[in-house]
Amino acid sequence: MADDRITMPSSQGGLVRYYNEYKSKLQIKPVHVVALVIAVIFLELLLRIL
Repeated sequence: MADDRITMPSSQGGLVRYYNEYKSKLQIKPVHVVALVIAVIFLELLLRIL
């Protein structure tokens, strides 16, 4: 007699938490990124005027 049961794989199988394995030493705050973008836009406008 054949076994008619179907087994499903585990729902947690193969998941890896990469954020726990690697932490960058260089941390950039979102405020610094926005300030850099505004500075680049201002510099671009200044160069177009001159």
